Amino acid sequence: MNDLVISISKFLVAWLVVQVGFVLLFVGSLNSGSKSLPDEQLPKTAVLLCLRGADPFLPDCLRSLLQQNYPQYNLKLIIDSQDDPAWQVVSDTIGQLGVTNYQISHLRNIRSTCSLKCSSLLQAVSELDETYKVVALVNADTIVHPNWLRELVSPLNNPSVGATTGNRWYVPTGTYWGSLVRYIWNVSAIAQMYLYGVPWGGSLAIKTEVIHQTGLLEKWGQAFDEDTMIRRVLSQHNLQVKFVPSLIMLNQEEADLPSLRYWLQRQIMTSRLYHPFWPGVVAEAVLTILLPNLLVVVFILAWFTGQGGTAAIAFIWYGIYILSLVMLTLFLEMSIQPIIRSQGKPITELSWPLIWKMIMGIPLTQWVYGLAMFRAFDMPIVHWRGVTYEVKGAWQIHLMEYRPYQQGNQPSDRQISL
Repeated sequence: MNDLVISISKFLVAWLVVQVGFVLLFVGSLNSGSKSLPDEQLPKTAVLLCLRGADPFLPDCLRSLLQQNYPQYNLKLIIDSQDDPAWQVVSDTIGQLGVTNYQISHLRNIRSTCSLKCSSLLQAVSELDETYKVVALVNADTIVHPNWLRELVSPLNNPSVGATTGNRWYVPTGTYWGSLVRYIWNVSAIAQMYLYGVPWGGSLAIKTEVIHQTGLLEKWGQAFDEDTMIRRVLSQHNLQVKFVPSLIMLNQEEADLPSLRYWLQRQIMTSRLYHPFWPGVVAEAVLTILLPNLLVVVFILAWFTGQGGTAAIAFIWYGIYILSLVMLTLFLEMSIQPIIRSQGKPITELSWPLIWKMIMGIPLTQWVYGLAMFRAFDMPIVHWRGVTYEVKGAWQIHLMEYRPYQQGNQPSDRQISL
């Protein structure tokens, strides 16, 4: 059994080297800033925010979006229904600001062949006049900084760039273990999305002409997810997705473990349907989950069969791997903190209690991720914010049951993600 432990450990070290390489490539990209365009060169932009339910930090999101350092833009709010709790939050917040660069609409055409968000995007884009040269997408859990839109749109001046994107960064110090698991999972996901060129719909800008030329509207009309497919669609027209490091946005919402597991399951399912390198995602998940847990299995078998030396070796190598992942996580955290700090957002204070929690959280994340990955392979029915979808394939989406989002659907803890 010693030979088995040594073989698994060698594979694990090799995989760790690959993971370090991925993180170093991503961290290297954080210094690749782009020059912002002057006001006269910035195109008129429509910022689209689709709402169903009142997200925890929705007022902060709205205030940040309506106070952008950008010459010509309008915020287009598409709210699921006039009875939605988000409607009152939007009305109250905008009333306090006294701004005029916005338009509120309810979702009028609820399509049965795509997600509600895709229905909202189709409605909003179809109503834009030809003066809008750029469409920017943002999520209700995204609190942007004043130069967000300027930094998001400026790289589109390059003819080879069809879309620009940022990414999300979570807080590991929440009340719930789900918040820590989501943070640890995202450490891997953010590097992976950069390497694969997959955009994030929470901060995403696309040239309006690109939306029409690539047939993206038609695809949204049959899709469950709006952003993962964009890399593949644009590459077919020799256009690239540009990652903008300064648009890594801090998310301070909480997540409990049960809701997080299902959220992860939906994330993985959309990757299975639309990710351009889905086999690579599966391979990375298998290596990340299987190899270290094989050592755990060997440790247990060796311990109960009286092979103390083998059990000790397995335990030591497993501990080395987990500690290495903690160090990699801390390295990435410290690399991103200057970006978060520059936006005026609070940074995570690294402490020994947090590090100990990460040591326990990494194995937990592997197990939760593994369970979500397993269940995402067979997920014909998807529930999201009170609606139900049947998913037979990437372009075979059926809205089975719709009802307006009600105040009673809001979590009792208002810090928890919807």
